[in-house]
Amino acid sequence: MEGSNYLTSFIGGKIKDLRKSQDLKLGELSDISGISIAMLSKIENGRVYPTIPTLIQVLNSLKADLNEFFADLNQEEEFPGYLLYKKSDYKSIKKEEESIGFDYQMVMNRKMEKSSMEISLLTISPGAQREPVSTNGFEFLYLIKGNLSYTLGDSTLSLEEGDSLFFNGEIPHVPVNHSDTDVMLLVIYFIEFN
Repeated sequence: MEGSNYLTSFIGGKIKDLRKSQDLKLGELSDISGISIAMLSKIENGRVYPTIPTLIQVLNSLKADLNEFFADLNQEEEFPGYLLYKKSDYKSIKKEEESIGFDYQMVMNRKMEKSSMEISLLTISPGAQREPVSTNGFEFLYLIKGNLSYTLGDSTLSLEEGDSLFFNGEIPHVPVNHSDTDVMLLVIYFIEFN
């Protein structure tokens, strides 16, 4: 994700979290701040980067300190080698106020620099076998169909339909299909440049 896109998403996500932590609806924040619901929605969903005066106006309305708001911008959590996202953890987001029937769910939002991306669909047959492999970069998996075990270094993770997994590809890894039906995965590779 480009730096400016990451910043826009970071700001929008934090504003939304602050608003929800205060049990405010978007319309209520609009009334307090004087900023339209449509604009607030675009900001919260990372569609627009707010101007400095608009950002200050929103933060003042939420009684949030500007310095504290940005304090964790560059503090990335230590990456343990993988991130498992359960389907129940996905957050629904509304990207366009006027849309009907479009349900976006935020699966993952993580800054990645100096990498290319490759997207594949992977079908694993029952009884398929392979030795663990390592790849140069990161991988994101989304389990479209079926259940499987995912061996990742010394860990064995259980994935169910709708779960996601993000991990450092340098960790030896292999998916194992113990079922009697095909398993289908969406696989996205982020290949790092040196």
